[in-house]
Amino acid sequence: MKKLLLFVYFGAAIAAVGEDRFDYRVLATSKTSTMEKEMNEAAAAGFVFSSVMGGETSAGGKEVVTVMVQGDADRGKAQYKLLATSRTGTMQKEMQAAADQGYRYRGQTVFESMFGGKEVAVILERFAGEEGKRAEYRLLATSRTSTMEKELKEAGGAGFRLMGMVVGQTAMGGRELVCILEKAAQ
Repeated sequence: MKKLLLFVYFGAAIAAVGEDRFDYRVLATSKTSTMEKEMNEAAAAGFVFSSVMGGETSAGGKEVVTVMVQGDADRGKAQYKLLATSRTGTMQKEMQAAADQGYRYRGQTVFESMFGGKEVAVILERFAGEEGKRAEYRLLATSRTSTMEKELKEAGGAGFRLMGMVVGQTAMGGRELVCILEKAAQ
């Protein structure tokens, strides 16, 4: 008798391909636009986002590597949007615009271009028929952990949940901790 395993990752259902087997696609590129295109091509073939990391790979240099896994056929096809910027305010505006179209946060990393620039990259996902589920996003950025704790407590009191964090590069060349928070839109 064949068992069906079901895993939940940030609300995305993952169905096993047979007993304890999964089908994966690994995508790697140095361009954000290429990654978004390849993720959407994999989604059209039934795959959903699983994990992301940015950095140096042995073969490709500075790349973002995304792993996609075979998705739940009953849920429909996923669509992906990849946002990348070095400005926290710009990222928050772009994330909110995407959220207004039904996209939800799934992952983030630091994307380092071939020209030495470093940007925070965020992956957003939506499924057909779920466009009505809206979210509100807030990004917090600071170089001081004590300030971040204070800001997180304030945001938590307003109903925001921490979804992820990364160390990003500021426009002035410094480093800051960037936290992405989400709550259901009213």
